[in-house]
Amino acid sequence: MNRKRNDGIDPVTRSRARKRALQALYAWAMSGGSAREVITQFAHEQAREIADLAYFEDLVSGVITHHRGLDTGLEPFLDREIAQVDAVELAALRIAAYELVHRPDVPYRVVINEAIEGVKRFGAEHGHTYVNGVLDRAAAQWRQPEVEAARRR
Repeated sequence: MNRKRNDGIDPVTRSRARKRALQALYAWAMSGGSAREVITQFAHEQAREIADLAYFEDLVSGVITHHRGLDTGLEPFLDREIAQVDAVELAALRIAAYELVHRPDVPYRVVINEAIEGVKRFGAEHGHTYVNGVLDRAAAQWRQPEVEAARRR
């Protein structure tokens, strides 16, 4: 069965790439290392799961490269210091922030939903509600025209 959309993107393999990126960025946050080291460590698992390896690499390298700016951008939407955000939630927030800012080709609703699903799978019991609230506010500001257009529909 062909799952690809008209633009050639397979949402299932892209979703798998996000889940793997969440795990990789969590590991990076815990142990450090370069983007290349983290990508190499997790890339072999990507191939086994048939995930979008290019998207995985873009997410991991993009978040690691821009994490300070992403954190600064997220701070106004948080109710605590960035250092106090749960590590899984922070990894999901960083991925979503990266996509919202640097990947305008990905609809904001997809970004938020994928972050929520990742935190539901790997995070604390109610972490997904926190991530949802933060990303709803961030998307409303960072993707204002897209969010307003969706609300009018």
